[in-house]
Amino acid sequence: MILKRYSRLFLKRHFRKNYCSQAASEWATCEPKVFSGIQPTGIPHLGNYVGAISNWLMLQNRYSGSMLLSIVDLHSITVPQQQQELRQNIIDMTACLLGCGIDTSKTIIFQQSMVPYHTELAWILSCICTIPRIQKLAQWKEKQSKIKEPSVGLLTYPILQAADIMLYKSTLVPVGEDQTQHLELTRDLSRSFNRLRGVLFPECTILLGDVGRIKSLRNPTSKMSKSEPNDKSRIDLTDSPDVIKVKVKKAVTDFISQISYDPDNRPGVSNLIDIHVALTDLSHDEVVEESFLQAEDTSLYKERLAEVIIEKFSPIRKEILRLQADKGYLLDVLRKGSEKASTIAENTIKDVRQYVGLR
Repeated sequence: MILKRYSRLFLKRHFRKNYCSQAASEWATCEPKVFSGIQPTGIPHLGNYVGAISNWLMLQNRYSGSMLLSIVDLHSITVPQQQQELRQNIIDMTACLLGCGIDTSKTIIFQQSMVPYHTELAWILSCICTIPRIQKLAQWKEKQSKIKEPSVGLLTYPILQAADIMLYKSTLVPVGEDQTQHLELTRDLSRSFNRLRGVLFPECTILLGDVGRIKSLRNPTSKMSKSEPNDKSRIDLTDSPDVIKVKVKKAVTDFISQISYDPDNRPGVSNLIDIHVALTDLSHDEVVEESFLQAEDTSLYKERLAEVIIEKFSPIRKEILRLQADKGYLLDVLRKGSEKASTIAENTIKDVRQYVGLR
C-alpha cells in the first residue's frame, strides 16, 4: 500500500516535471506577448514619456498585434479618488497615449475595470500567495510607514498586478526598476500555480528600459513625479511652449556656469542633459561638446533645451488636445479594446477555473 502511494507520488511529480519542461519549451518558441499598464493619474509628464511611453512605442512596432496596454484604474483606487476626477483621468490618459502614438491597430489599449476577469484571477492567486511573501515587498514597507491605517488593497495590489500580467499569458513586461520586485512576485505566483494546479502560465521576462529616471526640475535628487506639489517640478505633455520655457528656466542647477555632466556633484545640470539626450539622438558627451562650442552658460543652455522640449512635444500636445475634445471617440477606443482584451482573458479564466476545480 505504501509502495503504491509513493509510486503514484513519483509518477505525478515525474509527469509534472516533464510537462513543465515541455511547456517551457513551447513557450520559448511561441509568439511573445507584451503587457504593461499605467495608472490614470492625470496628464503624463516628461518623465512618464521618457521612462515608459517611448518604450511602448518601440515595442508596439516590434511586437505589433501582440501588445496589450491597460489603463489600470483598479490600482488607482488603493488611495482615495474623487469619482468625477477619476473618470476624467481615464479619458485624459487615453487621449495622451493615443496622442503620443500608441496605435490601436498594433496595440490593444483597454480599461482594466472593464475586464472583470482581472479581479477573479487576483482572488484565486491571493489564495496561493502567503502573507509573509507579500509583506516582503519593499514598496509595501515604504507605504505602510507613511499611512496610519493602510488598506488591504494597498497590501495586495501586487497580486492584482500579477493577475493583470498572467491573465494574458504575457511573456514580456516592460517596467521601471522600482517594479522589479512585483514582477518577481508574478513569476513566483506563476510557478506556484503551475506546480499546485497544473501548468498553465509562462514565466514573464522583465524588460528594463535603457533610459534612467528623469529627475524633478525643483529637486534633482528625486524622480519627476505627479505627486510633488510644485507643478514647476515637472513638464506635462500638455504644457504650452511658454509654460515649458518658464519651468526649464526655473529648474534648479548650481552656481557653476559651464555645462558639464556629473550626476553626483551636479545633479541639476546633469538632469537637464539627461532630458536632452532622452529626446534627441545625441549622447551626453555630444550635448556637452555642443554647449562648449556655442559658449553657453547655464542660462543659455536652458533656453536651448526648452526649444528641444517644445519641438518634441508641440505636435503631441496638439494631438492630445484634439482627442480630448472628442470624448465619444475615446470611450469607443476603450470599449473596443476592452472587448478584445476580454476575449483573450475569458479563455484564460476558463482554464483557470477548470484547473482549480471551480468548473
